[in-house]
Formats: sequence, C-alpha cells, structure tokens
Amino acid sequence: MVRATARHLLVDSEDKCNDIKQQIEQGADFADMAKEHSSCPSGRSGGDLGEFGRGQMVKEFDEVVFTAPVNTVQGPVKTQFGYHLLEVTNRTE
Repeated sequence: MVRATARHLLVDSEDKCNDIKQQIEQGADFADMAKEHSSCPSGRSGGDLGEFGRGQMVKEFDEVVFTAPVNTVQGPVKTQFGYHLLEVTNRTE
C-alpha cells in the first residue's frame, strides 16, 4: 500500500494562499508560515500531518499527495475546508 507523509497549511482565500506560496518560494520556511497563518490545528506543529494512506484525506488532497513530486509545494488546492498549500515530504510504495 502506498503511504505518504505531508505537511500543509490552510487559509480561507485563494489570494492569501498564493501570497504565502510566493513567500515560501522566495525562501520563507514552510513550517513557520504554517504556524503563523494556518487555520488547521496542525499549523501548531508546522503543518505536519504525519503518515497516511490513500483515501484517508479528502479527495482533492489525496489526488495531489499521491501524484505530486516530493518536496515541492503544491497549491492552492481547494477543499470544503478552504485553500491548502501541500508539500509531500515522503512517499513509499
């Protein structure tokens, strides 16, 4: 079974999500940005979601986590919760 570890941050607007992504691409630390901006409780731990398998997260999340390149920030990804930036930190078959 495929497993992945990922971190994310969640905000309420696509514009805010794009702004944070740009800051990360310019060198801001993902974990620091998650602590500062994420509305998800995981933000307190830098957005770390731990390890999970396919189907354990919402569909839109799942599709990105199990197809995107590892260690590359993806997003904005829209779900019913808001707008996410996602970074897959590891994936194993």
